[in-house]
Amino acid sequence: MPLSGFANARLGRDLDAVVLLDAGGEVTRFTVSDGRVVAAEPAGVMARYDIALRFTAEGWEKFRADPPPPRWGDLLALRRHGAVTIEGDTRLFFAYLPWFKAAFARPRPSEPQPTFQPGYDAITGRYFHMELEGRPHRVFIEEAGAGIPLLLLHTAGSDARQWRHILNDPAVTSRFRCIAPDMPWHGKSSPPAGWEREEYRLTTAAYTGFAMALSAALGADRPVVMGCSIGGRIVLDLAARHAGELRGVIGLQGSAFVHPYYDTTMLHHPQVHGGEVCAAAVSGLIAPTAPEADRHETLWHYMQGGPGVFRGDLHFYKEEGDLRPLLARIETANCPVYLLTGEHDYSCRPEDTLATAAAIPGAVATIMEGLGHFPMSEDYAALRPHLLPVLEAFASRG
Repeated sequence: MPLSGFANARLGRDLDAVVLLDAGGEVTRFTVSDGRVVAAEPAGVMARYDIALRFTAEGWEKFRADPPPPRWGDLLALRRHGAVTIEGDTRLFFAYLPWFKAAFARPRPSEPQPTFQPGYDAITGRYFHMELEGRPHRVFIEEAGAGIPLLLLHTAGSDARQWRHILNDPAVTSRFRCIAPDMPWHGKSSPPAGWEREEYRLTTAAYTGFAMALSAALGADRPVVMGCSIGGRIVLDLAARHAGELRGVIGLQGSAFVHPYYDTTMLHHPQVHGGEVCAAAVSGLIAPTAPEADRHETLWHYMQGGPGVFRGDLHFYKEEGDLRPLLARIETANCPVYLLTGEHDYSCRPEDTLATAAAIPGAVATIMEGLGHFPMSEDYAALRPHLLPVLEAFASRG
């Protein structure tokens, strides 16, 4: 049973625990000291443990397949399927989530290094001062290109660096003015003064208000708005409420609603490293075929998020932002809607996107093979053939 990741001492620093693995009825007990396995022995289902991972037979078979079926290759994905249960000290499990994921990770073949060329990106970054909800903000924005305004909204807990491949693609920037802001509280955009006395929680009204206020302030006349994840959902609210002010919307990993399947408590907890657990929580949403460098760059952005920011974004995604009642208001003749979703995403699943598109007459949905939850940053080369025809459609409309 290949579990070489159990020896990843860097991720498991200070981890001392007895871990029970029930692989569909085959039970093994591992003794771990400072992140290293020092003993492994067969055990009964009632053996003592600190943490137990119990897989169903079907779940273990799919999880260990080479390759696993889409949305079956990650511990948290299996947890959503009900194919694995985690027992014992769950706080300790989430505190060391990167280690547990590495324990079951399948070794990947080495990849050729990309060609290195010194020089500047074709991106301009600067701060913009604006008022939002009656409070002054200093928002960091990256821009590239000229032409039709294209507003780019990043995912929960991350920032605009996710869009760097698009901002460096001449096929896009030759016809589109790409505008990629760090939302307030994210990236280089600081929270407003007084943030230390409040808890950050993203709401639909604040999110839509930010997108429209920024577009107006920057003189972005009738932009196309493209967002991913929470950004892929808020574009639906924009299409329903502001169709006359937009050319259209593109939702990457977008749906009107996702049934809550996760507990956000451990994303902001005094006994858990917030950056590492946030990155580990989303790591399984990336397609297994994504280039390693892009995979880890995507996760690095999550490791740098402010305390509680990812959790605050998920307030919109999980609790407040159910947009299903608005879908009937969207008129795609005035505001075209394109939804592009990767097949490996177990959060916004393909069926979630297809159900949303079915409720919007004229919406176009595409399920993309070989992509996960962060297509623009995890594997832009695979996203590009799906995205460029959509952008061409907007350019052709004038």
